[in-house]
Amino acid sequence: MLGTETTDHAAAHRAALVTEDSAPTAHQITIEHTFETAHRLPHLGDKCTSLHGHSWRVAVPVIAPTLSNDVTVVEFGALKAGIREWIDTYLDHGTMLGVHDPLAVHLYVAKCKVFRFGADSCQTTVDAELLATDLVWPTVEAVAVLLRRVSQAALAALPCAPDARVGRVFVRETHLNTATYGPVDAP
Repeated sequence: MLGTETTDHAAAHRAALVTEDSAPTAHQITIEHTFETAHRLPHLGDKCTSLHGHSWRVAVPVIAPTLSNDVTVVEFGALKAGIREWIDTYLDHGTMLGVHDPLAVHLYVAKCKVFRFGADSCQTTVDAELLATDLVWPTVEAVAVLLRRVSQAALAALPCAPDARVGRVFVRETHLNTATYGPVDAP
């Protein structure tokens, strides 16, 4: 009996610890993807003026205050498929350039995959480029903004938990250079 009382007391104590936490909580899932893409940043000068490529990595968190009836934030496979399909179609093994970069015309003529930042509806034949209309050059910061927009569109097309939202999207351009874009963390 003594052992039972101790066990019951320990279980009650653990339950109290779990339920007495008053800090705000949320659920978060994160999907990741890697892709190979070249870019050029002539407005920065120095070595980034030359066309060069990176092995990019993106991490997309989705946050929800409560879970769906399926006890998920969003189904991992469907979210991954939507984001990966967009990246693989428009960025992977292609080149990201500013809309006024003279290399864009030459790469198009050579039938290369090109995604232009800063293109408006009069300058593009690919609606996907409109997600980057206000982003003039493909810096790692601009790529983070673009991929958050892509992720938001993918999430909006899926059943998910109430109030689910894309958090801070993380983009790694090199082992040393990263950018994030998303909601500011609460103080």
